[in-house]
Amino acid sequence: MTSSLERPVQLAVENISLRFGGVMALGGLGFSVRNGEIFSIIGPNGAGKTSMLNCISGRYQPQRGTISFDGHDITHRPPAARARLGIARTFQNIALFKGMSVLDNLLIGRHIHLKSGLLRGGFYFGPCQKEEIEHRRIVEDIVDFLEIEHIRKRIVGTLAYGLQKRVELARALALNPKLILLDEPMAGMNLEETEDMVRFILDINQERGITVILVEHDMGVVMDISDHLVVLNFGEKIGEGSPDEVQADPEVIKAYLGGEDSVFLGR
Repeated sequence: MTSSLERPVQLAVENISLRFGGVMALGGLGFSVRNGEIFSIIGPNGAGKTSMLNCISGRYQPQRGTISFDGHDITHRPPAARARLGIARTFQNIALFKGMSVLDNLLIGRHIHLKSGLLRGGFYFGPCQKEEIEHRRIVEDIVDFLEIEHIRKRIVGTLAYGLQKRVELARALALNPKLILLDEPMAGMNLEETEDMVRFILDINQERGITVILVEHDMGVVMDISDHLVVLNFGEKIGEGSPDEVQADPEVIKAYLGGEDSVFLGR
């Protein structure tokens, strides 16, 4: 089996700096994510984790540095252009269309792949019909994959929180991504929901070959499933490596893990 370090670099972040007025959110941050790995970004609240995801997805524009994906400089490309290249994401606060059904939310996730124009799309025949059938086939496959058949026609706003998080993951998959950014996908979940989400993340990575960048506070989960981690504190990188290397890093332990008695260390 090919190790994570032998795979080609898919995402390269170089010297990224992001400021909001006089507040530094990210200060000269750099790291590389390799194709097909699960890469986690960890750190205390306010460390800059979500800001980094926002820079990768195009929601924020850094003042300095470059971001490359599959050999393309995407630093100043809009979010839609990055989605077309294969970058999808979920949000810490669920960002679904609450008044629409699960299926309709997933079909919206297919919008970047639509080839029929507005005029042609108004007539349901020929190529337009074939295109819609194919999009529906892909969406139904995702519904089966994430085990949400029983809620496929339900209005999203009526669903329990854990199911809404799963639907948001499904919508990100509907973009057919090469890289998926997950911002605290287990936040607010109970133990059973967390175990299900972990299983789906592993299946997305291993069965579908999708690279995952994970921001998550559940250190047990992060250490169990990550190939590589970067640790942030006040917008700067203070540690990087495998789970074992990060757990043994004195600076990480001091700044984030709370000393020798940290539960993070299994003590």
